Amino acid sequence: MISALVGIIITLIVVGVIWWAVQQLLPLIPLPEPFRRIIYVIMIVILVLIVLYVILQLLGVAGIGAPHWIGVR
Repeated sequence: MISALVGIIITLIVVGVIWWAVQQLLPLIPLPEPFRRIIYVIMIVILVLIVLYVILQLLGVAGIGAPHWIGVR
């Protein structure tokens, strides 16, 4: 269980650093506003999927089963 928690913490740190870097660099790219908003929405969707994956992994380690349609065991 400790190794799973360490893995989850490292995953969240890496995702956080990538999120911060993209947030800092996105305004430097000359894009029209609609494309900038599309990229931002896609980034949020990816971030939410990663956080949900981490939460499901944590629940799996705790012994609570995830729904089978998600595909995470």
